[in-house]
Amino acid sequence: MSENSFLAKIDFILEMIENVELIINRHKGIVETLEDIEGQMAILMAISQIGETLKKFDDTLIEKYDLKEDKEGAYYTRNYIVHDYEGVDLGFIENILREYLPKLKTKILKIKSDF
Repeated sequence: MSENSFLAKIDFILEMIENVELIINRHKGIVETLEDIEGQMAILMAISQIGETLKKFDDTLIEKYDLKEDKEGAYYTRNYIVHDYEGVDLGFIENILREYLPKLKTKILKIKSDF
């Protein structure tokens, strides 16, 4: 993976995280966002895009930046959202928004600052 390609993926993930933050702010909170069908669908799409993009990271970069669990977890979540036809557990998504996404953003910003 070229450095430009990697940086484009980093920027895309940051954009998706910032979009999630914007959507949550517009709805005045995570619970309110997930209770609104448009907010819910937008959040689920952004999380899916993050998982899909992390999956494309080169294994060397995954190892260098200790992203193995992030890559696997994000892709698992992407598959869960995309393929769970009986419905997504919004409590699970709420936990991702509260706990995981802020940590991922910090990691991604650190990686970006290295380039």
